[in-house]
Formats: sequence, C-alpha cells, structure tokens
Amino acid sequence: RAAMIDSQLRTNDVIDPAVIAAMGRTPREAHVPAALASVAYMDRAIDLGGGRALNPPLVTGRLLVAAEIRPGLRVLLIGAATGYTAALLAELGADVHAVEEQADLLAAARAATANAAIHWTEGPLAAGAPKAAPFDRIVIDGAIETLPDALAAQLAEGGRLVAARREGNVTRLVQGVKAGGTIALRAFADMDVAPLPGFGAPKGFEF
Repeated sequence: RAAMIDSQLRTNDVIDPAVIAAMGRTPREAHVPAALASVAYMDRAIDLGGGRALNPPLVTGRLLVAAEIRPGLRVLLIGAATGYTAALLAELGADVHAVEEQADLLAAARAATANAAIHWTEGPLAAGAPKAAPFDRIVIDGAIETLPDALAAQLAEGGRLVAARREGNVTRLVQGVKAGGTIALRAFADMDVAPLPGFGAPKGFEF
C-alpha cells in the first residue's frame, strides 16, 4: 500500500493529503477476489468477473482529487462494484449513495465495507438514485460513452461530476460543474479505465 502511494500516486498528481491518507488506510485487497489479493496494489485494472473490473489505483486517485470531496458532502457513486471507491469516499467524510447493478458485486461490497455513511442501492447504473437526489458530487467509477439525462438531473446546481469518457479508442478522465442546469465536461487526463455497462452512445452518436 505504501509503494502504491509513493510510486503510483504521488508521482502522478495525486498529492491531496486527504485522498492520500484515505487510500493509505483502506485495504484494497479486501475488495478483490481472494486469489488476486497479492496483486491488489499493482497499477492495473483487476478483473471482477461479469465484464466488470476494479480500476487501477491511479484512476481512482485522480477521480477523487478532481471530485474535491469534503466532509459532509452527499455523493452519488455509480458503479460501486466491490465497494473500494465507496469506502474511500466514506473515509473522506462523505455521505455516500453507492449504486451497483450486479448482485454478486454488491454482496462483496457489503461484506468488505462496514460503514454507516454508505447507503447501498441495487439497480441499473444509468438510473442512479433519484429518490435520494440531489447530490453535491457524482462519481462515475468507470468509462462511459454518454452521460444519461437521468444522472445529470440528480446533480445539484453547482455540484461537480467526475467520470471517464470513451472517445473512439481513447479514454479520458473528465470533470464538470453543473451551471444553469447543464454540465460541461472537460477532459484532464488520458487513462485506461474499465468500461461500465449501460452507457453506450446511440448508433451514429458523436460528441
């Protein structure tokens, strides 16, 4: 875990003290299949089965820094998977609403993460958690091609959204603040990010 922080995070713009501390306290190995615990801190995605993966630590760190999480913020996490990012958000003091659509991943997340600040929701990722909206932050923990209106509507005015957007063969981390009811997403880093199901662009769609 210390090597992850020193060689992967600090050297690649993840220098926010709160994010570094949260990632230093949170056991990533608890959120991967037992057979892969020995490689939990490597700079690569980890296959979780069912077409899903846990993003590399650097991707998670960069998204959390961009999200500007502060204690007390209400955060919607899309693609909770096995709960690693949810655990980090809770460590940062957020009130977390974590959405996951695969029952086996959600069960693993619940087993690995015992924190009253995390509210788990099983359902389609693209639907979010409308009954708990609005949110101060939305963290989409994976690569998408398009942002559904249903999710954008759940972000409070002035709130911040972070995600990864697939543009052809390139995936870019993006961030945006909701202003005037719209979210303009700006890219800030090119990275390999695990895709999320349910966010494909309609045929013929282009950004």
